[in-house]
Amino acid sequence: MSFFFLCVVLLVVGYLVYGKVVEKIFGARPEYPTPCFEYRDDCDFAPMPGWKIFFIQLLDIAGLGLIFCPILGALYGPSALLWIVFGGIFAGGVHDYMSGMLSVRSKGRSIPEVVGDVMGLTARQVVRVFSMILLLLAAMVFALGPAELLGRVLGVDVRLLVAIIFLYYFLAAILPVRTLIGRLYPILGVLLLVMSVGVAVSLIYNGYQIPSLDFTANTHPKDLSRWPLLFITLSCGAISGLHAAQSPLMARCIRNERSGRGVFYGAMIAEGLISLIWATAGLSFYDNPVAMQAVIDTASPAGVVQAVCSSLFGPVGGFLAIFGAAALPVASGGAAFRSTRLIVADAFGVPQQKAFKRLLLVGPLFVVAFFLAAQDFGVLWRYFGWFNQSLAMMALWVSAVYLVQNHSFHWIATMPAAFMTVVSVSFILQAPIGFHIPAMVSNILGVASGLAAIVVFMMYANRCCQSPAPSSI
Repeated sequence: MSFFFLCVVLLVVGYLVYGKVVEKIFGARPEYPTPCFEYRDDCDFAPMPGWKIFFIQLLDIAGLGLIFCPILGALYGPSALLWIVFGGIFAGGVHDYMSGMLSVRSKGRSIPEVVGDVMGLTARQVVRVFSMILLLLAAMVFALGPAELLGRVLGVDVRLLVAIIFLYYFLAAILPVRTLIGRLYPILGVLLLVMSVGVAVSLIYNGYQIPSLDFTANTHPKDLSRWPLLFITLSCGAISGLHAAQSPLMARCIRNERSGRGVFYGAMIAEGLISLIWATAGLSFYDNPVAMQAVIDTASPAGVVQAVCSSLFGPVGGFLAIFGAAALPVASGGAAFRSTRLIVADAFGVPQQKAFKRLLLVGPLFVVAFFLAAQDFGVLWRYFGWFNQSLAMMALWVSAVYLVQNHSFHWIATMPAAFMTVVSVSFILQAPIGFHIPAMVSNILGVASGLAAIVVFMMYANRCCQSPAPSSI
């Protein structure tokens, strides 16, 4: 397990060192008033302590992918651990910090409005569509996955569990942020960390080891290519566009810009640590990827969670751990519905102080959600993966444009943005849910799109360098 400990150390050092570099480049200003004071309504805008916002942010961004994604990523071998570490530090952390802080600077508005402030109306409309589709897909997979997991353990009809989860979504979407989310999520966040640390300690105590550290071998039992599938599959824990859509929830509650590194970058690193634990569990608990794939084929990644928790903690401890693994995506799904409401409210300028106005927006969203809930989980999950990483790509390019406009060092966002462009384009060109072009051709086109994006961006950057920096949003 020495490599696991090395990865943990790298993530912590990344937060302490690179997180501070990112904060300095952005230019956090503790003297500036934050939206929670300027627009306080005690519904969506409500000041809360930094430690509480950290745990809420962690639950908001975690979702089903925080556990399922690293388990699926582990099928590709130990290279999944490298992507979690370096993706989390240099891509996900930058993405989350910039998305959250740009929302703070943009009066706490949702990500499409932030994009519009930086890049104009067309970009706003594109991101608005992507954000709403992604959030609704997230809410659905975060309901169906936990319902399936709990249904297997409790022997309860999955449809009944989905209905209960939808009831929670409804409450999380309309109640004032401090009424339910502000009280429940910090507790669940602590339990999430305790559960994850418990899994790590139990693996070490029982002598589990990663069987091989051959980073060149692709061990996927179905011989799926690591490029670009690993970077689409293993999103949560490395980089996830869902975080950009969710971060404005806490951007409306943060009391000081100096808290941004701990809340946004810090929550991403914490997510990386949890993903490391579950990827390591997948690599070490089973004798080989074929054995783990057999469990996934018959019981989805939920079967792996159930097997690992029951084996490590016994029946009672295993049930509590499984319940925690199910509660995690449900909490994120509730936040996703709330974020969707805020995006619609921002788009149409609908005030949200009155409960009736909130109900007016949430109702149609649930109609769409019930339609999606009837669709195949596997199909929803694949579309969610692409929309997720594509929105991450967009958020990073917006961050790079903002830094250029303010004459700051933009490469911290430009390089991961270009990388995610290659990933997203390559995937959708070759995927069965996309254009199904042969892998070699799609990968060449993906690289070409990344290079073209850099060329266009640098032409824009050179023009910006010749003009004075605008006032910050």
